[in-house]
Amino acid sequence: MAKTYLDKLSSLINDLKIGDEIAVPVEARHFFSGAGFYVNGAMCASWSPAGLAFKLPKKEVAELIASGTATSLKYFSNGHVKKGYALFENPDATKTKLWKNYFVKAAQQILCQHDKTRR
Repeated sequence: MAKTYLDKLSSLINDLKIGDEIAVPVEARHFFSGAGFYVNGAMCASWSPAGLAFKLPKKEVAELIASGTATSLKYFSNGHVKKGYALFENPDATKTKLWKNYFVKAAQQILCQHDKTRR
């Protein structure tokens, strides 16, 4: 099952040319039941049976969840909520501009956190 999500995520990343938008290496790797998008070795987005999720600024995640556009990310129904992630349960593949925006924002989150820890 993870291969299906890895293929979907890899195709989306390639189609959107995300690597051209981010100055550090990016990659997609599979995990237990899905695939993750990694920047500088840290996961900042995932695609799994739960849906397509992005690590975004806390305020934006709260707004997306409050508006009903996204939900909290939980990989299992009885699992814990992954803080800082907005989950799009049924991602529409035609919303390429929206997804590209979220991939770039998620990568920037990771890069900003990395810069803060280096200081």
